[in-house]
Amino acid sequence: MTDLFSLKGKVALVTGSARGLGFTVARGMWEAGARIVLSDVSDEALQQALAALRVEGCEAAGYVFDISDEAQATAAVAAIEAEVGPIDILVNNAGIHRRSPLIDMPVENWRKVIDVNLSGAFIVGRAVARGMIARKRGKIINIASINARMVRPNIGNYCAAKGGIVTLTKSMATEWGRYNINVNAIGPGYFLTDLTKPLSEDADFDAWVKSEVPLGRWGRPEELVGLAVMLASPASDYINGQTIYIDGGWQACL
Repeated sequence: MTDLFSLKGKVALVTGSARGLGFTVARGMWEAGARIVLSDVSDEALQQALAALRVEGCEAAGYVFDISDEAQATAAVAAIEAEVGPIDILVNNAGIHRRSPLIDMPVENWRKVIDVNLSGAFIVGRAVARGMIARKRGKIINIASINARMVRPNIGNYCAAKGGIVTLTKSMATEWGRYNINVNAIGPGYFLTDLTKPLSEDADFDAWVKSEVPLGRWGRPEELVGLAVMLASPASDYINGQTIYIDGGWQACL
């Protein structure tokens, strides 16, 4: 049964993995046996993440590139496959926020969030899928959000992007399933990360989250790892095109 969830011998690329959920998921995949590749737009943050992993005995590879830039992403994927090995697992995790009411939102902020959070997953996903199609195997995990289904004010660009991730996941699964590629998404609820730190430190927002979640608390990044490893492993070989939410039960209640 242990082998069913093993990632031994696999190469896993996790985008936006210098910190937060991406870093934790990447480390979890290493613990499951994968050779992990981190990526970020910040070389400084990436080097800090790689150093932290080395302390734990993990010799991860790291690549700096902008996932929303097709030329950079395509070149990075080619370099990873040449220098590390064929990518067996891709986690499209990288994302950003640009908060403001829709009525006042600068168009550049709308476009930037869509470009990174949605188009970036398409760009990197397609670049990696080309190799997976040739090898007739692969696992792609897109990181969606509870905000793909439940929205709140001032993050309309983010909600639109994450809603797009859900549908993009279905499209990838539909087109690439014939090549033995599984594409699924994870929709986190509210987790304690660098990205959500300003929200968790807001007493009113913190109380609201805890009051809405049946478990009465925020999620911890390590609580995403089990599902991510499962979706990357042989245990998920007949799961395709799904978005699975990890939200502490938020969507289960009124």
